[in-house]
Amino acid sequence: MQRGNPKASAGAPKPAHEPRALPRMKIVAIANQKGGVGKTTTAVNLGAALAESGKRILLVDLDPQANATSSFGLQGVEDVSLYDPLLGDASITEKILPTRREGLFIVPADLDMAGAEVEIARMPNHLTRLAETLKPLHTDQTFDFVFLDCPPSLGILMSNALAAADELLTPIQCEYFALEGLVKIVRLIQQVLDSGANERLELAGIVMTMFDARTNLSQQVVADVRKHFGERVYETVIPRSVRLSEAPSFGKSILEYASSGPAAQAYRALAREFMKRHVSPATVRELSHTPASENRET
Repeated sequence: MQRGNPKASAGAPKPAHEPRALPRMKIVAIANQKGGVGKTTTAVNLGAALAESGKRILLVDLDPQANATSSFGLQGVEDVSLYDPLLGDASITEKILPTRREGLFIVPADLDMAGAEVEIARMPNHLTRLAETLKPLHTDQTFDFVFLDCPPSLGILMSNALAAADELLTPIQCEYFALEGLVKIVRLIQQVLDSGANERLELAGIVMTMFDARTNLSQQVVADVRKHFGERVYETVIPRSVRLSEAPSFGKSILEYASSGPAAQAYRALAREFMKRHVSPATVRELSHTPASENRET
């Protein structure tokens, strides 16, 4: 995998006179303070599904465990994490790598990111370091969406992601304590708003993951979350899937690993629903055509 300029790798940028489908790049934090809920799985596969539909997506791996990075087979790549840009020693544009999926790019993570938390905490602008780091992306508008894959904690890196994001997308596992976790996330959003670090932040979407239609528990959890959070909860639910768990070990998204399976179909459906919430009706009609691969049976 070669490092490259995203504009060159994804095709030439559109002429200035040609209108873009989206008015501006949007930054989406994908976060949950609880681990094992499908956060990184959603960041990787929703990003891949949106790229498949023609959007330009940048995934920023903020987790020192680097699971999103390894999902693309990029583990072990040196000196390309967000560590130096966060400390002001490099530009984020120097750290962007292409993935195998056209239109999908990543800023990888490594263990140095754990040290970044300590160093950022000492800075006077410790809550807005990531927002400052992302500014060059607003300037060139190469990407339609930037996904921030956050670590499963309430530390500096997640706080920075919420301070930099336009909105929060939260994956929630279909389990008993789902609502309890959501309450904590709502409180965290309020803390960011109260701090003045980011007045535009909102909980814009909740994605139910690891759904098992055979169990009453999964169905009850989804019903309870919908009752409390209404339209913020996506209609699309992500099924529990062995293939979804296997795909990262092959360095592939589910769209590559099991393209016509139920998990891939679910993420394509999630991408279409995501776009309905973000673009005009005309663009939604363009996205409503299901890729041929989705209709194939295995």
